[in-house]
Amino acid sequence: MSKITKQSIIGDVLDMYPDTAKYFLEIGMHCLGCPSARGESVEEACMVHGKDADELVAKLNAAIGE
Repeated sequence: MSKITKQSIIGDVLDMYPDTAKYFLEIGMHCLGCPSARGESVEEACMVHGKDADELVAKLNAAIGE
């Protein structure tokens, strides 16, 4: 995975880029280790938490240098 998209699975993002956890936590996604969160896409999780997926994806890609 070189670029994170809204369809990226949160567990995959965290496995490859553990430092991105803080961006999920700062928008209220505190259960990053639970099975649901590990299998959800960024977009699905943002919908559940009422957050803007495009904004989060932009932050995540900036953090990983993409």
